[in-house]
Amino acid sequence: MSAVEKYVQILADNRAGKGTGIYSVCSAQSTVLEASMRQAKQDGSIVLIESTSNQVDQFGGYTGMKPADFVAYVYGIADKVGFSKDDILLGGDHLGPNAWQSEKADTAMAKALELIREYVKAGYQKLHLDASMFCADDEGDRHQPLADEIVASRAAALAKVAEETHAECCAGQPKPVYIIGTEVPIPGGAQEEEETVTPTTTEDAIKTIDVTKAAFEAEGLTEAWERVYGVVVQPGVEFGDDQVFHYDREAAKGLSNEIMKQDRFVYEAHSTDYQSETGLSKLVEDHFCILKVGPWLTFGYREALFALAMIEEEMLGPKGIETSKLRDVIDAVMVEDSKYWKKYYPGDEVVQAYKRKYSFSDRSRYYWPNETIQAAVAKLVANLKENPISLSLLSQYMPNQYNAVSEGIIKNDVEEIIINRTQDVIGIYARACNMSSRA
Repeated sequence: MSAVEKYVQILADNRAGKGTGIYSVCSAQSTVLEASMRQAKQDGSIVLIESTSNQVDQFGGYTGMKPADFVAYVYGIADKVGFSKDDILLGGDHLGPNAWQSEKADTAMAKALELIREYVKAGYQKLHLDASMFCADDEGDRHQPLADEIVASRAAALAKVAEETHAECCAGQPKPVYIIGTEVPIPGGAQEEEETVTPTTTEDAIKTIDVTKAAFEAEGLTEAWERVYGVVVQPGVEFGDDQVFHYDREAAKGLSNEIMKQDRFVYEAHSTDYQSETGLSKLVEDHFCILKVGPWLTFGYREALFALAMIEEEMLGPKGIETSKLRDVIDAVMVEDSKYWKKYYPGDEVVQAYKRKYSFSDRSRYYWPNETIQAAVAKLVANLKENPISLSLLSQYMPNQYNAVSEGIIKNDVEEIIINRTQDVIGIYARACNMSSRA
């Protein structure tokens, strides 16, 4: 079975009440991707890796990678891990005019159509069609959602280009599978303190499906519609800088029941980061079975490096050995170049300094490729390779990894410890999705 076929089977099994799901790794960070593949290899499962439309596009996105570049990058990591490329399902998230909202609709959509063409040509097979954002000349109240009919029409136009591109360039590969709809919150986490997060109404969820189906049929895409398997909704989960809204099964009961009345459909849940394992399991059981996770993965990676930097200071500082000062280096780089965090972290200087280090939204994830930070990471790794990590300090700062070393699961090696700590988060999702039960 191809990765697409396995994905479709997971969704079908979920609808059959088997409690199966799939997590979507929304990150371009190399250690996160390596840890994800290690987890999937351990579980004997496929891995779903997605890039967003502002992260990877035909102009390079903020990562500097075009779709084909990202695919080559992911496959390079797979070669390192010894993970089969046939078990990698590549997804495109929020594909549409998102990056060009300041332009007129015709121009923005022309770029969005080229975007999805490049994604399909590069080998992406799971496509989230999202044209929910206003373009510069769209009429209507910007405080209200863009009209469903406009959103659906643009989504269908994107699907049409995807289908045509697949027929031209990828005829021997499985056809694309689609996700429709969008979540209410801004991608990447809530920006303001909130008291509650309200789930999408069942009426809105079903209207999204019905209106989009009509738009597909109007474009002559009836066969493609049969490959639309999921709809994005808000199940009532979200996170902010220092708060997490946990899943309330009772509040989402109507949504959970309603989707079973729809042929083949499940829900895709965004912003599931920092949920409890129990909560994630309940989401999967209630048919919110495609779980998107992003910031929590790089948050776990950052936690690993910060803990190791503390160990480095404790071990080597008193001996007069020059340390990496990684935490100081990251903060200095972020202060000097504030474009990725300034508008997301309100408050005075003290509050902002705290958020730069510890916010759940983890804006520091945009800075890891920086050369100065990479040099500090390399210094940290080199120091802890030359000076083996004290087991008592490892127990103090990274108890899970101390246990993994004690059990012989990993060596007392700084690089293995970083990956293992990052994999802690991925393991939560793998267990919640029952990934290890399927080959």
